[in-house]
Amino acid sequence: MARTLLIRGMLVGLVAAVLAFIVAKTLGESQIGHAITFESAGESSTHAHEAVGLAAHAHEESEPVSRTVQSTLGLFTGLLLFSVAIGGMFALAYACVQGRLGTLGPRGTAALVALAGFTAVYLLPDLKYPANPPAIGNPDTIGRRTVLYFLMILISVIVVVGTGVAARRLTGRLGGWNATIAAAVGGLVVLGVVYAVLPHVHETPEGFPADVLWRFRIASLAIQATVWAAIGLLFGTLTERAFRRTAAPTSAIGAIGAAGAAGPG
Repeated sequence: MARTLLIRGMLVGLVAAVLAFIVAKTLGESQIGHAITFESAGESSTHAHEAVGLAAHAHEESEPVSRTVQSTLGLFTGLLLFSVAIGGMFALAYACVQGRLGTLGPRGTAALVALAGFTAVYLLPDLKYPANPPAIGNPDTIGRRTVLYFLMILISVIVVVGTGVAARRLTGRLGGWNATIAAAVGGLVVLGVVYAVLPHVHETPEGFPADVLWRFRIASLAIQATVWAAIGLLFGTLTERAFRRTAAPTSAIGAIGAAGAAGPG
C-alpha cells in the first residue's frame, strides 16, 4: 500500500512540475529578467542567484550555462526534481495520517495534508526568510543564509506536526473546535519566539526596484501554491477512485453473502 501511494505521489508531482513551470514562465520570468538587468548594471563581476520559491542560494563567478537554458531546461529540471520529491514526501505523510482524521475521506485527507505541507515547508519559513531574485544577497553569506532557511523549515514542520498532535489529544477534553484553536495559538506563540530569536537577513541592495522584488515573491508564492494544490487535488482524486474500485467488489461479495443467508431455509 505504501509503495503504491509513494509512486502515485511522485507521478502527481511530475504533473505538478509542468503546471508550476507554466506559472513560473508566466509570472516569474520577467521579474528575474529585470533583476538580472539590475545586477549586470551594478555588480557585473558577482552573480548571486536564489532558487525560485525556496530561497536556496548559489554563487557563480561566471555563467557557463546560457540564460536561455537556465530559464527553460534548467528551471523545468529544478521544478521537476522538487515537485517529485515533494510528491513522494506528501505520499508518506498521507500514509501516516490516513484514517486518523475522523470522517475525512481520501480527498479531504489529501487536501489537509497538502495545506499543512504548504504551510510548514513554504509559507512559515517564507515569512521569516522570503524568496529573493538574482542580484539580492551577499555571496559571502550564502552558506549562513542557507542554513538559516533550512533550519526554519525544520522548525516549521515540527511546529505544524506538533500543533496537529496537540489538537488531536485535546479534542477529548475541549472539543474539536476549542482544541484546534488552543493548539493553533500555542503553535503561533512558538513561531513568534522562533522568529524573534533567529537572526534577520536583510541584504536588498540600494536602488533595487521594490515592485520587481514583490512581484517576484508573489510569483514564488504562486509557484509553490500550484505545486502543493496540484499534488493535493490530484493525489486525493486518484486515491479516492482507487478506494472505490477496491470497495466495490467487497460490497458485492457482502451483498451476495447476505442474500444467501436470507434465502429459503
